[in-house]
Amino acid sequence: MALKVCKFGGTSMADGNVMKSVKKIILSDPSRKYIVVSAPGKRFSGDIKVTDLLYACYDELKRTGNCLSSFAKVRTRFEGIVRELNLDMDMTAILDETYRRMTEEQTEDFTASRGEYLAARVMAVLLGATFIDSEDVIFFSENGRLNSEKTFRCIARAVEGLDMVVFPGFYGRDVHNKVKTFSRGGSDITGAIVARAVNASMYENWTDVSGFLACDPRIVDNPRHIKTLSYKELFELSYMGANVLHADSIYPVRRANIPIVIKNTFRPEDEGTSIIPMSQYKPEGNVVTGIAGKKNFTVILIEKTHMNSEVGFVRRVLSVLERENIPIEHIPSGIDTMSVVFDSKYAEDYRLEKVIEGIKNEVEPDVIRVMENVALIATVGHGMSSSIGTSARLFKAMAQANINAKLIDQGSSELNIIVGVKNEDCEKCISAIYHEFFS
Repeated sequence: MALKVCKFGGTSMADGNVMKSVKKIILSDPSRKYIVVSAPGKRFSGDIKVTDLLYACYDELKRTGNCLSSFAKVRTRFEGIVRELNLDMDMTAILDETYRRMTEEQTEDFTASRGEYLAARVMAVLLGATFIDSEDVIFFSENGRLNSEKTFRCIARAVEGLDMVVFPGFYGRDVHNKVKTFSRGGSDITGAIVARAVNASMYENWTDVSGFLACDPRIVDNPRHIKTLSYKELFELSYMGANVLHADSIYPVRRANIPIVIKNTFRPEDEGTSIIPMSQYKPEGNVVTGIAGKKNFTVILIEKTHMNSEVGFVRRVLSVLERENIPIEHIPSGIDTMSVVFDSKYAEDYRLEKVIEGIKNEVEPDVIRVMENVALIATVGHGMSSSIGTSARLFKAMAQANINAKLIDQGSSELNIIVGVKNEDCEKCISAIYHEFFS
């Protein structure tokens, strides 16, 4: 029988009633055998996510050595969920043990991970499934990256012979035997890791939306639903701000060609969005698949005559940013010009001044300028490479909206066109491009 891995996001764990719906979804398909859960999210507007309550616990731990006050809110939340579900489990004892370990460990990662841990304990009892703690089967290497080989082997061994298994998302164990978390939203990554380890036929990611839309619905009313994406398109849109799925969750499943399906816990009958390998991908006929944008980038513009004939020029520029541990987003270039684009958070604490001075010393540019408060807009789609005039249409739409492009970058695969605009023009630019290609 084909086996599916299902990850349920924070809204799916928000309270007992929603968790009952999750149970119904899982049991409606016998192939749903491996379940990954997030910490409970918001129940209503103004509510606080359990993970944020736990970060407050860590702050209190640092200040006072205990977090009785902050943890009381976490305790109330989970005891309420267990009462709603009428489960036969000693949640008080589990919470007591959790609090004890939190005060012993006193690390941010361990404290933050307890929302997923507790949610998985509850879900395992609700389903009558086996609970497997992710810190026992997901491992990080010395450099902080996933130890894939060891992790896949341990998960496969742990689930052998078991009918249904529940894993907490978001964390694993580092080389010092300490709990280490992924970045926020990392339960998506856990789900993909489990899918790869058990060689699942599908990875279902259940959230509070019915898949991907062609752009942010807060910017354009009722944007078009995307039925199918390739892995590459998904990564481009996720990385550029389409926050339906964590961008890093693609890597574990892509190598094994495991399809991802985004589904809505609250509308399980909706089709959702399928993310599949290029070998199975059939474009829907649109030139553009989607548009996404992110704000707050910094651009360093460098000009030097005969730069193109100076061996090692680009390497020396990038070595300056490497010394400051600044990752690069894009490097648009011309014959005598190049631009380096990076997240503005790396321009703080005098690092930008040190980078500028370092570039001057390394390559002696004729001109060096800095643009700050830049937004990057990515227009993504496999249809762009075979459609004449795509760029012309995009820049015409920007011109008609009176938006000036600060930079332009197109990948060699012609999968995307990225333009840089002023932060304040971000939403207007996305809207203009969307209406050009979808209206």
